[in-house]
Amino acid sequence: MSGASEESRPVLLIVEDDLGLQRQLRWAYEGYQIVVASDRAQALDAIRAHEPAVVTLDLGLPPDPDGVTEGFATLRDILSMKPDTKVIVASGHGARESALRAIADGAWDFYAKPIDIDALGLIVARAFHVHALEAENRRLAARVGATGFGGLITASPEMAVVTRTLERVAPADVSVMLLGASGTGKELLARGLHDASPRRKGAFVAINCAAIPETLLESELFGHEKGAFTGAVKTTEGKIEQAAGGTLFLDEIGDVPLALQVKLLRFLQERVIERIGGRKAIAVDTRIVCATHQNVDAMVADGRFREDLYYRLAEIVVRIPALSERTGDAALLARHFVTKYAKSMNPGVTGLAPDARAAVDAWSWPGNVRELENRIKRAVIMADGKLVTAADLDIDGKAADAVALNLRAVREVADRKAIRHALARAEGNISSASRLLGISRPTLYDLLKSYDLHV
Repeated sequence: MSGASEESRPVLLIVEDDLGLQRQLRWAYEGYQIVVASDRAQALDAIRAHEPAVVTLDLGLPPDPDGVTEGFATLRDILSMKPDTKVIVASGHGARESALRAIADGAWDFYAKPIDIDALGLIVARAFHVHALEAENRRLAARVGATGFGGLITASPEMAVVTRTLERVAPADVSVMLLGASGTGKELLARGLHDASPRRKGAFVAINCAAIPETLLESELFGHEKGAFTGAVKTTEGKIEQAAGGTLFLDEIGDVPLALQVKLLRFLQERVIERIGGRKAIAVDTRIVCATHQNVDAMVADGRFREDLYYRLAEIVVRIPALSERTGDAALLARHFVTKYAKSMNPGVTGLAPDARAAVDAWSWPGNVRELENRIKRAVIMADGKLVTAADLDIDGKAADAVALNLRAVREVADRKAIRHALARAEGNISSASRLLGISRPTLYDLLKSYDLHV
């Protein structure tokens, strides 16, 4: 074994009350920094002090050395304290039942006593390897989110074109129009444009023109003087003034009524405004970035949007691709949202099951990133196991025909669906379910473990 220092070796916590077995396991794992605990309290103290990546846990702990109650309580507490820990559970008590329950409760793997040191060594090494990969995956996802334009999480060449365009446009004091479907991240990109511009120290003010009644929109944009109308008890600045020296983002610009378009055009031409009820022209230096999901060219042709205003707003036009057009971004964002929401809503969830990954890739995402985020958030809350499944996402059947999937993924989706139906018809009875499926009980147990399904 290499001469690496004790501190540089990965930490392995062994939770075992048999002193002889403790010594045996210490000798077997000289490549790791070994920490030993004999009961639940010691194990939790070790988790706090050393934060081990991998734990081997004997379910027969005092004060219940002949049962599994204390062992399962320890498993629950470890994963509650540090959900990414790979816990490898051991038991000689009802091994099959204990194995199923341990995996259902979040254990990484299970082995039955008496211990085969070589086999256990392979399981431990694999657990460390997977833990390191998952940690690196989280670091990469965090780095993409932190360094992307405006905090945008993307790795697709299609979005790289968009962000490069906005980076080049940001320093120029021109109006920008973002065209794209709802949920594609237009406000995020507008904020990124502001942050990359010389106006970054000024305010970024956003307003959704479609969300404000037509009668109030003029006041929201231009402000009003005291007494200008019933209820105007004080002079109020509008969003254009609030964004002076910064950027005003007008979302859904296509919903601005024609009468108000004239007043907005005057501001863009002369850079002055008049509040409602006011007589004084107020000079305002505000950059305008706008967005819409509508076809503005068609609106201009139909007379629903002023052509002169369009050309003032659309000095630079940037089209945002839909999520389905962004190569690889759906999977990247899905992993990001799982990590984000699991942390606060269901810490036991660590990732996406293979069928969920296949469904994410196959689904067309008509609601774009907003739909993906909402589905992942709900799925994390509803997930029973460590991995979010296609069923949790509620797109397992809908996505099957969207694109051609590889044969293994198709088989897994079919297996999961058949097993769930059989278990439901058999009211959770394994023997009955295996007969319905035409397979043996051990085969069904293996499938349940492989697919992380719970009775």
